[in-house]
Amino acid sequence: MNKFDDFFTNSLPTIDLHGEIKDSARVLIKEFIYDNYVLKNKKVLVVHGIGKGIIKEEVYKYLKHSKYVESYHLNMFNAGCTIVYIKDRKNDK
Repeated sequence: MNKFDDFFTNSLPTIDLHGEIKDSARVLIKEFIYDNYVLKNKKVLVVHGIGKGIIKEEVYKYLKHSKYVESYHLNMFNAGCTIVYIKDRKNDK
């Protein structure tokens, strides 16, 4: 999949982190990614906002090291959102 394949993100599972502080955003994104991994969702949307980039930085720090994340990229139509591709559970026992 490439970053041009997603013109409409309305149907994706979404988490909105507006108004969260760094610590709570870290916990929420961790739970959200794991839940979607268990549910076998392939793609999710994380709304982190633009602001000073503190929440986005925390989200990206987690995504970079998560064993459940295949890849991620900034939504080309909205810089306040990131599209995350979840790893397949087929090898999970």
